[in-house]
Amino acid sequence: MDQPTPHPAPRDPEARTVVCARCGTRSPDGAPITWTCSMENGVRQYFCHDCARANIRAIEGRLDSSWW
Repeated sequence: MDQPTPHPAPRDPEARTVVCARCGTRSPDGAPITWTCSMENGVRQYFCHDCARANIRAIEGRLDSSWW
């Protein structure tokens, strides 16, 4: 094969930034392990540690974030 191996394009730093869907807190290195991820209406939403702790019962009850 004389074709060069394609290299992936450099990742956009903004693409890794995760924003809390409740309070807007930003995490530039992706979601930390203390954050909660939820699929609501086919959209992945992340919640920071503080918002997840404040609403843990609603999260465990599988209520959409619009209810809390």
